[in-house]
Amino acid sequence: MKHRERISRYRHLREQPQWKLLAADHAPEIIGLLQGLLMDGERTLPSSVLNERLQRALDQLNGDELSRELPRTAQAYIAHWLAQGWLERRLPEGADQEQYELSTAALQAIRFADGLEQARVAATESRLALVIEQLSQLAAQTESDPDARLSALRDERDRIDAEIARVGAGRVIALDGKRALERARQIIGLADELTEDFRRVRDDFEQLNRDFRERIIDDEGERGDVLSQLFEGVDVIGESDAGRSFQAFWRLLNDAEQSAQLDAALEAVLARGFARRLDRNERNFLRGFTSTMLERGGQVHDVLQNFARSLRGFVQSRGYLEQRRLNQLLKQAQSEALALRDEFPAQRGIGRDLQLTTSRLRSWSQWKLHDPRSAQVDGNVEYNDAAAISLESVGDLVASSEIDFRTLRRDLHDLLDAQPRLSIAQALSQREAPQGLGSVIGYLSLGTRFGNVVAGEQELAQWRGGDGQIRRARIPLVWFTQERRHELA
Repeated sequence: MKHRERISRYRHLREQPQWKLLAADHAPEIIGLLQGLLMDGERTLPSSVLNERLQRALDQLNGDELSRELPRTAQAYIAHWLAQGWLERRLPEGADQEQYELSTAALQAIRFADGLEQARVAATESRLALVIEQLSQLAAQTESDPDARLSALRDERDRIDAEIARVGAGRVIALDGKRALERARQIIGLADELTEDFRRVRDDFEQLNRDFRERIIDDEGERGDVLSQLFEGVDVIGESDAGRSFQAFWRLLNDAEQSAQLDAALEAVLARGFARRLDRNERNFLRGFTSTMLERGGQVHDVLQNFARSLRGFVQSRGYLEQRRLNQLLKQAQSEALALRDEFPAQRGIGRDLQLTTSRLRSWSQWKLHDPRSAQVDGNVEYNDAAAISLESVGDLVASSEIDFRTLRRDLHDLLDAQPRLSIAQALSQREAPQGLGSVIGYLSLGTRFGNVVAGEQELAQWRGGDGQIRRARIPLVWFTQERRHELA
C-alpha cells in the first residue's frame, strides 16, 4: 500500500512545473537561460528587456556549433515558459509594461539542478554542532521546571567563568582555518535558503488573499466570519498563521540591536584569515546579506500590506456583493442547464442557424470514418478469483484499521474448547465476522502470534459482510491449537 501511495504521489509530482522543467527536451539550455536572465542577476525584468536579452542569448547559442538548435523566437519561448508555469507575469501599479520573474517552481528546479554538481560532505562537525546547539536551545527554552532552569543557568555561568579565566590567562582557543571555512559555508548555505524562502512566503500570501476572497463570495449569509472580521477592522491576512510568522520575522530583521549584532558579526567574519579562502561569490553574498534580506523581506511586507488594503477595499466598497451576485447567477444557470440536459440533448436542433465564423483546415489523411462499434460497451461480467491476502500486508492493514481484538480472541478461545485445532476459515464458518474484512485481518494478526502458520499453503476464507453479501479471500493457512488456548484468554 505504501508503494502505491508513493507511486501515486510521484505521478502527481511528475505533472508539476518543477519536474516538467527538469525533464524538458532542452532542459540544460532552458535552465541555463532562465538562471542567467532572472536568477543570478536581476530577479524581475520588463517584457521588452526580457525579450531583447533572451533573443540575443538565443542568437549566440544558435551560432555555436556545439549547441543544439533552439528554433523558436524569444517571444514564443516566453509564452511557452509562461504556460508551463516556469515564469510569472505581473503588471505593477504605474508600470507601462508587464514584469516577468521566475515562478517558485522554476526556482526550486534550478536550485536542485545547480546543486547536483556541488560536492557536499554528508556528515561534518559543523552540521552536528549546529544540530546540538539548536536542540540544546530548544530544550532550555521549553523547560518549565524552575529548578532545572536554575541548574542549567548555573552550569552555563560556570562554563562562562572558566572561559573568562582561560582568556584572562592568555589561552585563547580558536577554530582552525579548515573547520572555520566549513562552518562559514554551512552558514552561507542556510542563509541562501533563507533569502529564497521570501518568494514562497509571497506565494502563500497570494493564495491566502484568493482564499479569503472566495470565502467572501461563496458565503451566502449576510455576515460570514471573514466579513465580520473585516468590518471590525481586523487584518485577516496579517492575523493568519503565515502573517503572524512573517511579522515576527520582519520585526526581528528590523530590530536595531539584532541588526547591529548581525552587521558586526558579518564584518568580523569577513576580516578573518579563513574568509580569504571563500570564493568571490560567497564573500559578496555575505557582504550583501543584510541588504538582500531587507530588500526581499520588504517586498513581501509591501505585498502583505497591499493585500490587506485591497481586501478591506473590496469589502468596504461593497464590490463583493456584485461578485457574489454574479457567482449566484452562474450557479443558477448551471443548475438549470443540468435540470434540462435530458430534455434537450446535444443533438437536438434549437431552431436557429449559427454561422460558423472559423474553419479548421486538416489534410484528408487525418479524417477517419466513425465506427459505431467503438462506442459499444461489453455487457459481459467477468468474475475474478478470490483476492489473496499475504502475511506481509497484515502489518500495514492492522496499522490502518481499528480492530476489536478482544472479541476475536474470545471467539477463538470458546471455539477451541470443543475442538483440538481450528483454522481461520473454520472460525469464520462458525462465528459471524462483525467487522467484515477487519475480522479476517484480525484473525491473521492473532495467527502470527498465537497460531502455527503453514508455509506455502493457503485456504479459502468466506464471510458475510455488513450488506449481507458473501465475500471470499485466499489467506495463509494458520492453525490455532488447544495447547495454546490459554494464551488467548
